[in-house]
Amino acid sequence: MKKSDIPAPVTPTVQVIERMFALIEILANREEAVSLKEISEKSGLHPSTAHRILNDLATGRFVERPVAGSYRLGMRLLELGNLVKARLSVRDAALAPMRELHKLTQQPVNLSMRQGDEIIYVERAYSERSGMQVVRAIGGRAPLHLTSVGKLFLASDDPQRLRAYATRTGLPGQTRNSITQLPALERELAEARQHGIARDNEELELGVRCMAAGIYDDQSMLVAGLSISAPADRLDEHWLPKLQATANQISTALGYRPS
Repeated sequence: MKKSDIPAPVTPTVQVIERMFALIEILANREEAVSLKEISEKSGLHPSTAHRILNDLATGRFVERPVAGSYRLGMRLLELGNLVKARLSVRDAALAPMRELHKLTQQPVNLSMRQGDEIIYVERAYSERSGMQVVRAIGGRAPLHLTSVGKLFLASDDPQRLRAYATRTGLPGQTRNSITQLPALERELAEARQHGIARDNEELELGVRCMAAGIYDDQSMLVAGLSISAPADRLDEHWLPKLQATANQISTALGYRPS
């Protein structure tokens, strides 16, 4: 490859914007306020140049001056960050990774969220080649305790809320494999809690098994679940690491950072 073929680094076309980005990055790397002298040294800008740009940023509340001669990031960035967060869609973040996971498994990949005592299917990646009829379309619902994703949500509940769910719903069954007794469900949820994975062993639908991993937001809250559905004799345990990696990828896109 010739040197001329190597793409140049992408930088802002306006020099002052490039400098502004550099100053914001310097402030972002420090929790406490940073002196103008230190900012000048780290950025390589003359103090008067750095001072001028920082003052303009302070006018827009992107930067604050807690004391004279020092700077930190301003509240306007938090306001804008919250707007971005509010507009982040789990579905939008999940769609492309779901399609990649489907290409690997050739089985339906489902995105589900909790609504009350049920799971609602909000997106699905599948093809006719999977050899499995898609019974529950987008918008379909199912009881929490009969689905792999639903079990993830129940596993995140405290014991009192779980008992309230069991009392409220009566834990109805749908197949001969359905878990309809609270002690058995508690054992199943303990496994899910320990491994971060939940399963549906033909409990919602005979002939169909599922495995699910959780999707978390920037507050480490479980907001959705990603599951692979397959004919009972085709569910492959080798898909598990990729399922977890895909769920983690979506969580990261939502701002999740493991503690």
